[in-house]
Amino acid sequence: MAVTVRHDVHSHAHEDIPGTVNLQAREGEETHYGQALFPVPSADPNDPLQWPKFKKHMILFCCAMFSFLGNSALIGPSTYISIYALEFDIDVNKAAGLVNYPNLAFGFSSLVLVPLYKKIGRRPVMLFSIFAYAIGIIAASQATTFGGLMGARVVHAFFSGVCEALPVQLVNDIFFIHERGKKLGWYTVALCLGATGPMFSGFMLAAGFSWNLFFYVEFAFAGALLLLAFFFVEETRYTRAPPLPSPTATETNLSAAKAETAALEESISDSRSASVPPRKTFLQQLSPWSGIDHSTPFFMTMLRSFTYLIVPSTFWVITTYGLYIGLAGFAFSFIFPIKIVQAPYFWPQTNSGLHAIATLVGFALALPLLPASDRLAAYLTKRNNGIREAEMRLGVLLPAMVIAPAGQILFGLTAEHDLHWMGYMAGVAMTQWGAYFYFTVTLAYAVDSYTANLSEMLIIMNLGKQAISFGLGLNVLDWILETGYAKVIAGAFVGVMVVNNLVVFVFMLWGKKIRVATSKTWLARLHAKSAVAGETH
Repeated sequence: MAVTVRHDVHSHAHEDIPGTVNLQAREGEETHYGQALFPVPSADPNDPLQWPKFKKHMILFCCAMFSFLGNSALIGPSTYISIYALEFDIDVNKAAGLVNYPNLAFGFSSLVLVPLYKKIGRRPVMLFSIFAYAIGIIAASQATTFGGLMGARVVHAFFSGVCEALPVQLVNDIFFIHERGKKLGWYTVALCLGATGPMFSGFMLAAGFSWNLFFYVEFAFAGALLLLAFFFVEETRYTRAPPLPSPTATETNLSAAKAETAALEESISDSRSASVPPRKTFLQQLSPWSGIDHSTPFFMTMLRSFTYLIVPSTFWVITTYGLYIGLAGFAFSFIFPIKIVQAPYFWPQTNSGLHAIATLVGFALALPLLPASDRLAAYLTKRNNGIREAEMRLGVLLPAMVIAPAGQILFGLTAEHDLHWMGYMAGVAMTQWGAYFYFTVTLAYAVDSYTANLSEMLIIMNLGKQAISFGLGLNVLDWILETGYAKVIAGAFVGVMVVNNLVVFVFMLWGKKIRVATSKTWLARLHAKSAVAGETH
């Protein structure tokens, strides 16, 4: 359904503060949660904001599925670490490199593929990335040496790495601000469910199949996704002209201003209606080529992305993802398969990936709370006379701030004292439940706070978090085995996680002041000069 077009800047950034938006709705305006729609869509039916809900949700589904496949293929083979060690005659820490090094490639791919999708469009990069990912997957299934498997793993990880940036970019392209928290939540669910990859690889192992089958199954799903993406993921890159400002009204000339505004809007509406282009045909929508944006610098986009490292909210996203993946995710994936096959548990090797069931439970329990941050932000916006502040969604993190570290403590103590296996499961579920909220809300907060050149922010987010998780996971297995489960997992890991989690209070209390301060720096001026139309909401 087409959305009513508004021609004023009523809902634009309030007082030029990034992350602050006026969402007060005027009489006759289309609203959601009692607030005006933002960003303001154009009258063009090719504007992604005007696309039907079914199309938008199919695009979101394709992005989410790509994220699930990319992450499940990345972490799924962790079940086979002991098998790889025996088959290739290497130690388990070197075998764990088959997860760690692809993880690094997964993050660094954004440095190339994100500037590329800015240059040539989202659609061609997504289609090519899925295709190249599938080639890497099938190559991994045929590998007979450690080097061959490592090479294939790095290839499929590199090209699937853009699945971390594309969903955020496309959500920003096709959805209104009041929808983004929930839609990013669905993407985060898919991303997090990728951590259940070891469960599926474990089931295949339990059924008597070799490790090769896992890659065959991933390849089959990659082929199906490529077809879906080809038919449903239309190019979302769109240059939306900024709406024209309405005249300023005072008490003495209010009536005259209203009349002048009405006449201006009617005139604008007539002129725009006459120049509205027709909707692209279905065959035009299927074109795999979106054209080159000559105004977008490829290499400068790479370089400028590193400036976001000094933006506090962006750095918080990097540390949050890096710590939860590197400390929690990898610890669970490496430690559980080793502990559960030894005394006093003696589970068969084929069941060593079943900790992923706890991950599934944790995320499933978080699903009913998917819209929580949007609803909290909408409620606080209404109380704030329609002024939306980026920090209004952060209150949702308070329960997760405590539950995630508690789960990490439970897992570490269970491993140290060989407690009942349910301790592992409960610890994983609690940590992953909290991780879901930190993944979703910190990302949504960063996107809400600084929207100029969003894609450049996504580059450094993905590169940074994968670099941190790689550094933490590189020798984490040796460190834990040498130092002790309780000291490392329940001690050092929890300490770092608690410090990162408590940063939420910094942004809740001083987030707006931080945004105001950064908006007056050289960094803000740099990105204001290079801001891409349509990427600033």
